Amino acid sequence: MTSVELTPGDVVTRAQMQDLFGGGPQGGIIPSATTPNVLIYADHDSGKAYGYQDGWLAEEDEKGPIFEYTGAGIEGDQTLADRNKSIALHAEQGRALRVFVCVGYVKGNSGTKKHRYLGEFKLDDDEPFVRRRALDQNQDTRWVYVFRMRPVSEVEQVADDFVSAAPEDVVETVPAVPISDPTMLELKPAEATSGQLAKPEKKSKKKATRKPSDAVEITWREAELSDRFLAFLQGQGHEVERVKIRIKGLTATFWTDLYDVTDNVLYELKGSSGRNAVRMAIGQLHDYSRHIPNKDAQLVVMLPEKPVDDLAELVAHAGMELVYEDGDKFIGWTAA
Repeated sequence: MTSVELTPGDVVTRAQMQDLFGGGPQGGIIPSATTPNVLIYADHDSGKAYGYQDGWLAEEDEKGPIFEYTGAGIEGDQTLADRNKSIALHAEQGRALRVFVCVGYVKGNSGTKKHRYLGEFKLDDDEPFVRRRALDQNQDTRWVYVFRMRPVSEVEQVADDFVSAAPEDVVETVPAVPISDPTMLELKPAEATSGQLAKPEKKSKKKATRKPSDAVEITWREAELSDRFLAFLQGQGHEVERVKIRIKGLTATFWTDLYDVTDNVLYELKGSSGRNAVRMAIGQLHDYSRHIPNKDAQLVVMLPEKPVDDLAELVAHAGMELVYEDGDKFIGWTAA
């Protein structure tokens, strides 16, 4: 089998893919040392034991479909080191993400799995991953990385590969715990700058596209800000939660940022104080406030530094409060 012969929908074995692309015979994420590829194997059955499901989201946006894939690591919080790092840095390293889905076993050989090739993918430029709470092999709750991948060219989509839609609205609250991961910042190359140019995609009219690492730094700043503010609130004796939201008929899962139970305040945190970040925070707060248990919660936009006056006025115009970090203080925060 050659790379020309491998097309979406082909059913193959890991051994065949190892011969074609290199890499090891085991694991869900297999970076190759001999070809510019990362092989990603999804198994719809394996995720059920840990409370997650990999697959296509039914909801598409203007950039097309998203395939969600949960990172490697079966015990404790996942990090962006090792195999997860090979996905996170695939664009910088010039590697393609090739995704396969398990479809059973080779006839007469119960130990050899068959995998259907979905196609070539890349990480979403704006939101390459999200972090969610899930179970590990000891049934303990931990943070996992869920990579958001978009097709580069032709892919195969079948009904079995879609994430199940929520049969009804489901809202769950969990105690807020620190979210930052020191390995995240390692993914930001020292020479990279915001808006870094990359080779344009074939058949695309775009002159350039951002690499996922540009979004990683903002995500890291947001996580660090979240941990500092969480520690501050808990130091004030406040009970703080996060809210998980699944909406009837949709496949996407949403997690709020910090919800201060003590003061009935929902915070949306951003790693940037720019206009797009503020606009997004306002929209997310309006959206989440329809679903959280206490719909009369005060809505607050939380930023890493003071925004320009016009954006502060925008937050106030939306009927929300603004809090931003200034040194070791959180300006705008007052106890209820």
